[in-house]
Amino acid sequence: MRSIQMVDLKSQYVAIKAEVDQAIQGVIDTTAFINGPQVKEFSNALAAYTGAKYVITCGNGTDALQIAMMGLGFQPGQEVIVPAFTYVATAEVIALLGLKPVFIDVIADTYELDISQLESKLTSKTVGIVPVHLYGQCSNMEEILAFAATHNLKVIEDTAQAIGAKYTFSDGRTCQAGTMGDVGTTSFFPSKNLGCYGDGGAMFTNDEKLAEKLWMIANHGQKKKYNHHIVGVNSRLDTVQAAILNVKLQHLDRYSASRNQVADKYDAAFAGHPNVKTPVRAHNSTHAFHQYTVQIEGVSRDELKAYLAEKGVPSMVYYPLSLHQQVAYMDLGFKNGDFPVSESLCLKVLSLPIHTEMIADDQEYIIETIKSFFE
Repeated sequence: MRSIQMVDLKSQYVAIKAEVDQAIQGVIDTTAFINGPQVKEFSNALAAYTGAKYVITCGNGTDALQIAMMGLGFQPGQEVIVPAFTYVATAEVIALLGLKPVFIDVIADTYELDISQLESKLTSKTVGIVPVHLYGQCSNMEEILAFAATHNLKVIEDTAQAIGAKYTFSDGRTCQAGTMGDVGTTSFFPSKNLGCYGDGGAMFTNDEKLAEKLWMIANHGQKKKYNHHIVGVNSRLDTVQAAILNVKLQHLDRYSASRNQVADKYDAAFAGHPNVKTPVRAHNSTHAFHQYTVQIEGVSRDELKAYLAEKGVPSMVYYPLSLHQQVAYMDLGFKNGDFPVSESLCLKVLSLPIHTEMIADDQEYIIETIKSFFE
């Protein structure tokens, strides 16, 4: 049997090989490996695609979060609200900057930050909220932005998993994920919906002065070469990666459509299944389906995962521990039971293979193998 992949990057590359190879060769021919013209070209193209006024590229998605917080002027000891159920990078940069991550539980159906708990997390030290658009659809940005405006808080969207998703406000206005808060951040890690062939990241903002500051921070704090106005970091998207992303951005809508087709087939296959709860699609957001994540009810998720592995079907658990359960953050004083939804999800969630080059027979085998576990 052909090997089934969680994400088939090789097949995706083969489909656009000529375009990618030409783009890479173009960089090699010019030898402008750092800050070559393709970097600016990609920034402009991504701004046009997302509707953001400014796109500032950087080394990776984690750097994007850190630079965003530095750019917004967050100071040690201040507090930033972040969902307890997410990847560690979101809280990691908060701690690295001497800030305090304040965890908040999520909604069981959509995995988004639970806005009903925001008020209870607010203190005189709160300066920001980081909604994470987990698995590919937007958090409830209208309510989050309203709360932030009322309490003079900054909003940093973590859209590493949701680039291309669209959020619709109650007045009918539509915005792309990452373009609604003060800063949006994303990752171009290879397995992401828009992924390069190494590391890469970007920030989005509609604020001209903030955009200039973010660019400066990412480039050693310099306004022009060898003139350093603020303390910065060294975080660059290299030209080869920008050239690859220039090509792949042109295919992003097709990639999103392909992922949604795979998700639709999973939805139909497991509709009404007593043990497999399919993802709930929020009414106010499209879904980019970076991951297709089900919840396993009534049986051991880990036993199912082991069974699938025996049958040649890969799966992943995103994430096996809530942030407050991670050793690195236990000194914050949280304990088991403080975030019951997040803790429950850590025992139930299972992400199934989903990618742009999914073969129908492979997906059918995945579906039948999962169903066979429950027979």
